[in-house]
Parts: sequence; structure tokens; C-alpha cells
Amino acid sequence: VPVFPTEGAMMDNRFATALVIACVLSLISTIYMAASIGTDFWYEYHTLSPAENVSEAGRSIWEEFVSKDADEKTYTDALFRCNGTVGLWRRCITVPKNSHWYSPPETDMTTNCISFSLSDQFVEKYIEPGNHNSGTDLNRTYLWRLQFLLPFVSIGLMCFGALIGLCACACRSLYPAIATGVLHFLAGLCTLGLVGCYVAGIELLHRKLPLPEDVRGEFGWSFCLACVSAPLQFMAAALFIWAARTNRKEFTLLKAYRVA
Repeated sequence: VPVFPTEGAMMDNRFATALVIACVLSLISTIYMAASIGTDFWYEYHTLSPAENVSEAGRSIWEEFVSKDADEKTYTDALFRCNGTVGLWRRCITVPKNSHWYSPPETDMTTNCISFSLSDQFVEKYIEPGNHNSGTDLNRTYLWRLQFLLPFVSIGLMCFGALIGLCACACRSLYPAIATGVLHFLAGLCTLGLVGCYVAGIELLHRKLPLPEDVRGEFGWSFCLACVSAPLQFMAAALFIWAARTNRKEFTLLKAYRVA
């Protein structure tokens, strides 16, 4: 929402336009961040023949995948075999709808997902995934925790910035928009940190568990939404700060001119 300066000064059209654009960018980036957090396509695995992979041996793998006791290696192997997708909160695999041993092979597939519990988000990662005796991998452990916390910090900062903007609007002052811009800048840093942590975590995981030859991995559209959100936050921050500082400077010069 555009805010207005005090002392009876009229806001220049360019400042009003900058604030409107900043508000639109802020809204779009918030929507993108919320969508990326709530969807499961941060990273996708594409298997050449997923239906064949879910054989008598593979069937037990996806059954362990949905188990609460599944460790990192177990569910990662299932993601490799069954066209898996991974989000910040859930992991999913694609399996035949009818998977009984007496049923003929079928191509009618369905997606099964299971959520990461809150304890899963803070669980330790091991140097050898699945081997609890190999010691804690501190790099992957803290990258995993940061990629869970940073998006919520980012959204929280933007919401707090919006609250400051509404208060500034009620007070008819443009100067608090600087605080809104700073908060959006910090939110952009958090989003950028989230993207970096996720990429680093995936790369470190694949060094421990290399992709099979017939499996291709790529970042999904949920990840792309987060990547787009960061520059939108930075642009909104720059417009908020520019409009507030420039308008304040011009008002000060105008006031000094009138006094003179």
C-alpha cells in the first residue's frame, strides 16, 4: 500500500509509482515463496523405466519409503528408482496403482508422498547415509536445517515489512518505508541463502549416493520459484529505500528553500 509524507508535502508521482511497483513485487515474491515452500518439486529424479523398477524387490523399497523408520539412504534409493520428487516438507515417488504380487504389470501410475516430520528436519545426517556408526556430517546437517528455517524467516521479514508499511500509511509518513526496504533486503538474503543451502545439500548428497546410470536428476519448478523470489525481494527493497530517501531529501531541500 503506498504511503504518504507528512508536513503537508505532496508526494511526487515518481515516488508513488516506485512504491506501487515495490508493493507489487513484494506481493509476487511472497506468493512465489509460499508456493515453493508448499510444493514438492524442488528436485526431481527421472527414471527411464519406473514401472519395471517396481518389481518384486523394488516393491519392498517403496513400502519402506513410506515407513516412519526409513533412513536417508532408504528413501533416496526409492527416489532414484521410482521417479521421485523432493520438497522442503515432503518426498514423493511414483508407483503402480495396483502393486500386489499376483497382479500383472501395469502402466497406470500413482504418486505416493510422505511428509518430513519436525524431528526429521533437525535429524543428524551421517557421513555415510544410512550408516549411523559413520559419524555426523556437520555440513549436510546444518545445510538441511537452514533450508528448513530460512524460508520462514524470509516470509516473516516480508510480513513484518508490510506491517510497518501499513503503520506508515496510517501515520502518513514515507520515511518508515526505509525500514520496509531493509526488511525486504534481509528477506532476499535469506531466500538467496536458502537456494544456496539447497543446492549445496543436493550436491553433497549425490557425492555420497551417486545417481544410477539410468536416472537423471534436475531442479524442479518449486526451486525455480524460490530463485525468482530472491531478485524480486531485492528489487522491492531498492525501490522502497530509494523512494523514501530521495523524497525525504527533496522535502528537506524544499523546506530549506522556503525558510531562505
